[in-house]
Amino acid sequence: MEIRKAKLIDSNIIHELANFYASKGKMLPRSLSSIYENIRDFFVCENDGTVVGCVALHVCWQDLAEIKTLAVKPDYISMGIGKKLVQSCLDDAACLDLNKVFCLTFIPEFFESFGFKKTNKDKLPKKIWSDCINCPKFPNCGEIALIYKVKKQDLLPTF
Repeated sequence: MEIRKAKLIDSNIIHELANFYASKGKMLPRSLSSIYENIRDFFVCENDGTVVGCVALHVCWQDLAEIKTLAVKPDYISMGIGKKLVQSCLDDAACLDLNKVFCLTFIPEFFESFGFKKTNKDKLPKKIWSDCINCPKFPNCGEIALIYKVKKQDLLPTF
């Protein structure tokens, strides 16, 4: 299994993965055009030439980024792929000299294992609501906001 930066050719599988989970109400749907526009944000996990997971680190502001679109093919869940993908985002955040990374999730325990702490959504910049406005569950989605303080001393580049 290899974690790498996404390439344009990965866009369709990222789209399929995201919308598979969106159809189950577990994340926001992503248009193919938004994936193309943000392809530089994405990491993928590749197994024997097949993409089996994805995640994006989207910079929101000078000191803040969001982890989004974390998805792993169902047959590959519980193999540590999600953890490797999130760690790649945290390493990238440190390379970018970001101070904080946040996420919105229905599974806060997963992110808490990295050191993310629950926070109030109202403490996050209003800019993050641009995705939320388009969600069919808005304004009562039930996602939990978590924030992570980037540890630059732990930086081990992965790419």
